[in-house]
Amino acid sequence: MGNLCTSCCKESGSYEDLTPDEQTRRQQQMEAAERRMKEQEQRGIGNINVVKRQQQQAQEREKRENELANAERDAPLKWQVN
Repeated sequence: MGNLCTSCCKESGSYEDLTPDEQTRRQQQMEAAERRMKEQEQRGIGNINVVKRQQQQAQEREKRENELANAERDAPLKWQVN
């Protein structure tokens, strides 16, 4: 009964066969890191284009608000008498 697992657990002649060379391993690590970064950028975002468009609109809105604030500040005072 103890010999059931021995067929799948054969010893390898060397460990070099199991591990890729250094250049291949670096390439795989770099690809994995890029993939993780891309996934984290998109985490929680259903549609990236919508988010980019919303960010652009927010920037334009802020710019217009700043322009209006500057225009109101430069306008002369108006007196009203009731």
